[in-house]
Amino acid sequence: MDRRPEPPLDLRAAIRLLTGADTWRTHAEPALGLREMVFSDGPAGVRGPGWDEATTSALLPSASALGALWDEDRVRRLGELLGGEARRTGVHVLLAPTLNLHRSPLAGRHFECFSEDPLLAARTGAALIRGIQSRGVAATAKHYVANDSETERLTVDVRVGERVLRELYLAPFEAAVRAGVWVVMSAYNQVNGQAMTESPLLADPLKEEWGFDGVVVSDWGAGRSTAASAVAAQDLLMPGPGGPWGEALLDAVERGLVPAAAVRDKVRRVLRLAERVAALDGPAPAADPPPGPGADEEETGVRGLLRAAAAAGFVLLENRGGLPLEPRALAGVAVIGAHADDPRVQGGGSSEVFPHAVVTPLAGLRAALPPQVRIVYEPGPAPEGAGGPAPLGVRHARDPQSGAPGVRLRVLDAAGGVLHSVHQPSGRVPEPELPPGAHTVELAAVLHPDTTGTWTLGLGGFGTLGLTVAGAPVLAGEFPPETDDPAVVHVRPPQHTARVHLTAGRPVEVRARRRLAPGTGRATVLTAAAPAPDRAESLAAAVAAARAADVAVVCVGTTDGAESEGHDRLALRLPAPQDELVRQVIRVQPRTVVVVNAGGPVELPWRAEAAAVLLTWFPGQEAGHALADVLLGRTEPGGRLPTTWAATLTDAPVRTTRPTAGVLPYEEGLHIGYRAWLREGTAPAYWFGHGLGYTSWGYEAVGAPRPQADGGYEMPVVLRNTGSRSGRQVVQVHLSRPDSAVDRPVRWLAGWSAVRAAPGERVTAYVRIPARALQHWSPAARAWVTEPGRFTVRAGPTAGELPLRARLDTTEPCAPPAAPRFPLDSPAPAGNRTPPPVCGTGERFGTRTKTGEHGWDPLHE
Repeated sequence: MDRRPEPPLDLRAAIRLLTGADTWRTHAEPALGLREMVFSDGPAGVRGPGWDEATTSALLPSASALGALWDEDRVRRLGELLGGEARRTGVHVLLAPTLNLHRSPLAGRHFECFSEDPLLAARTGAALIRGIQSRGVAATAKHYVANDSETERLTVDVRVGERVLRELYLAPFEAAVRAGVWVVMSAYNQVNGQAMTESPLLADPLKEEWGFDGVVVSDWGAGRSTAASAVAAQDLLMPGPGGPWGEALLDAVERGLVPAAAVRDKVRRVLRLAERVAALDGPAPAADPPPGPGADEEETGVRGLLRAAAAAGFVLLENRGGLPLEPRALAGVAVIGAHADDPRVQGGGSSEVFPHAVVTPLAGLRAALPPQVRIVYEPGPAPEGAGGPAPLGVRHARDPQSGAPGVRLRVLDAAGGVLHSVHQPSGRVPEPELPPGAHTVELAAVLHPDTTGTWTLGLGGFGTLGLTVAGAPVLAGEFPPETDDPAVVHVRPPQHTARVHLTAGRPVEVRARRRLAPGTGRATVLTAAAPAPDRAESLAAAVAAARAADVAVVCVGTTDGAESEGHDRLALRLPAPQDELVRQVIRVQPRTVVVVNAGGPVELPWRAEAAAVLLTWFPGQEAGHALADVLLGRTEPGGRLPTTWAATLTDAPVRTTRPTAGVLPYEEGLHIGYRAWLREGTAPAYWFGHGLGYTSWGYEAVGAPRPQADGGYEMPVVLRNTGSRSGRQVVQVHLSRPDSAVDRPVRWLAGWSAVRAAPGERVTAYVRIPARALQHWSPAARAWVTEPGRFTVRAGPTAGELPLRARLDTTEPCAPPAAPRFPLDSPAPAGNRTPPPVCGTGERFGTRTKTGEHGWDPLHE
């Protein structure tokens, strides 16, 4: 690409290519053979350039669930699925993955990030990137950098030291560049006083030290300056066609404020991206066809992949014999909780998609259990924050024009003439088609109430709003935007509500209008909520159902909007009265399995009382089938926590997300997540890596570190499946250096590997320790430095349970092994192992294990 001649463009035409043509597209340039490039939000699915329910997408488990997989191969395959979905919808650039860290459990986009640990986030993100880009679609590493919370996210100034930036927050992005990512997104926030679209971090380390040769795109609307962002290695501003570049950038170049060479470099990068995604020269590649509805697609196609991935990420937090269930021993199952019939399958904000279909936990269990098992469903009391106005949809509404379930969308001109009319499945319309002359958006439906009482009707959006019921106005007024946050203006505008008495069986026409005006966004949402049932009666019915059943499955979780882009959480408690519901059910039914449907940590005060507690995250569209597979023992809950969970919010060592006077200092430095817990010497509810599965494991021995040609090491760890079922186990290896001359965590993750074993089988996990794990960033030397001396190596299942020990001495000479390195997740063939050199010893619980020649544990032979 770099051998191409200079683009035959004048400066004005070149600058035109550096701002979007509209919200989701870049400009085409026929003189170069350049077609438009289409961007789409991710990472839970591929929404495409439009945003309505007519365009559906495969919906993946949330990123926090992918982090819980500890499985790069499965993540890569999910990336391939995303890449295929992007090609099917004509998307060239997918805005995923999110590589920010779980710094605070209160972070609103916790669900959209992989882990609290930079190494786990780095390896998981790199795997997803490789999968997406294998389909000729650009992945986007976002949000560069330290964009780890949502409060004042457009302006917050994160103050963080250079070493902490390098070792924690930049590390996943460096791994993304090493994996060959084609796009990096600069974030809204400031870092150390400079907006990220103007930050020197875009040039160095991103482009200079790491050699990133792709495009730096701004987060949508993050570019607010002309010369400062152009000089700082920002390449593309989105959306367009307005913005701070265009004619202003042309003027800045002509005045000598921005070098013309900087513009040429940006254009080359945009053209390089276009070449990579087949948007430059030649005919456009054909889009992939939609997935076929073959009979076995559920098991082997997209749905099968999503179903297996969801189950593999479920984390069994507690199990006192409650799981797995034996269907032949069941006569009746009580399924309890609003989340059983209306689960949260994705988080809120720009990552939302309209899924092909959603399998609820209730539907999944009904499909999986034999017909002789009686299933009784009781929703229990509505959780606070749920049961409020939801988009009017197929359950209660009919299109007044066609009579089909749903609503009628019309776009009107200033005189009331109809410019566009289309049926919509629901009253949520984020981005309607707006033909020239569009003046007003109208949503109309015939509401069929099934409950008599006071209903809450609402209209979401900004500008001049009006709502009528049976022709009578119930809401009218001017509602200007109170923020310029795109997540609010364009995704989740606030609801303006009215209370109306309706009678069951008596349909009424509901009509909502929103006048379009500059700065008010495009989103319009018509909502309705039936009268809430009596809380005491609902609780009593749930308890009675649990008492009469053989087992109770209680589904609880966060509510819509509680975990979302645009704001951070204020607490970790489940919305009331879910804790009371769980306790009341456990009191009458000892065989109570609690299913937790949340994208991030929540408090579980009853966790020691339940027969089992299963965390499903936001599990995507196959939620119910995956849950049934795990509850009935068809598959193992394979997830391990990618983040440490506190028993209560006050226990969490790092929880601040709120800036003071616009500044958010990362005062904890290197000590986030399990590192912070270890420094404080306190125990969380669940350590990083916790997950019980359906079998048990014994950790037997660890060999000495085996030097590798790349400067890293390989640790052989011997463990045995001590349970009665086959299973998969994730083996963590941590390093520590208590006598270090520099500040370090008590210990830190250096590598991991996963093994599978049958009951009673002994296996060896070979865990790679990269050279970087032994290094720290030296601001004085501006380099990565390996401190000479002895490191302690510990191995085990979680950050808080590492029973095996060895030493690794960086001052002792160790020749790399002569034999080739074997795959990380499989043992070397018998008779083909190279004994490690004498540069370390194996220890267990602080005492030396029995070792053979060369320090090699005889269990390996």
